[in-house]
Amino acid sequence: MRALFAIVCSAVALAGCNSDNDVTGSIASCAKQFYTPYNPKNMKQCVGVCIACERGIVTTCTTSCTLKGAH
Repeated sequence: MRALFAIVCSAVALAGCNSDNDVTGSIASCAKQFYTPYNPKNMKQCVGVCIACERGIVTTCTTSCTLKGAH
């Protein structure tokens, strides 16, 4: 019974994980205002857009961009 509960809890937690949280496309349009050829894999561009468009801070944006694969 505990194993089934753990599996269900894990499935619910993983279902909430979605790498693309921008439903309306507003972040993409905001990014184009700062960088015409926006490259989310470029760390400088990714952090800049995160701070400006997603109202993040350097620490969380750097972590987010690293997790998204920026270098």
